Amino acid sequence: MSQIVDGKVAIIHYTLTDDAGETLDSSAGADPLPYLHGAGNIVEGLEEALTGKAIGDKVDVVVPPEKGYGAREDVESQPVSRDAFPPEAPLQVGMQFMVDTGNGYAPVWIARVEEDAVYLDGNHPLAGVTLHFAVEVVGIRDATEDEAAHGHPHGLDGTAGHHH
Repeated sequence: MSQIVDGKVAIIHYTLTDDAGETLDSSAGADPLPYLHGAGNIVEGLEEALTGKAIGDKVDVVVPPEKGYGAREDVESQPVSRDAFPPEAPLQVGMQFMVDTGNGYAPVWIARVEEDAVYLDGNHPLAGVTLHFAVEVVGIRDATEDEAAHGHPHGLDGTAGHHH
């Protein structure tokens, strides 16, 4: 029986909720999520909990912030002029961008959008949040050579077109 180990592509259905039970994300009604186990494609706490699981296993996992998206750093959101973004850009809270910090690129997220300014935050929107995952393992397969080299799966069966 195949088990989830480093280098395998695991295919899961999941529902993610917060402490209040509010659904934050889910694959319900959509394709399951493939990820390359051991490559950091999913949060550390969930990946640890799925190690050794098999097709058909159902797991409820509570992931503390330090094994999820980290603790929330107490920093103010930085305003950027709305003019810095293309006028047609559909800016939404939670959207991620990469910014040049002078020491390389770092991710930022939109914290709020106002008429003249967009507020960017270096904290992931789920930083500081305890994550509750309900997961069902629906598939496990070997990673293709390309997937192993790229560090992530290329679709459910490994044949999805993909360019770097």
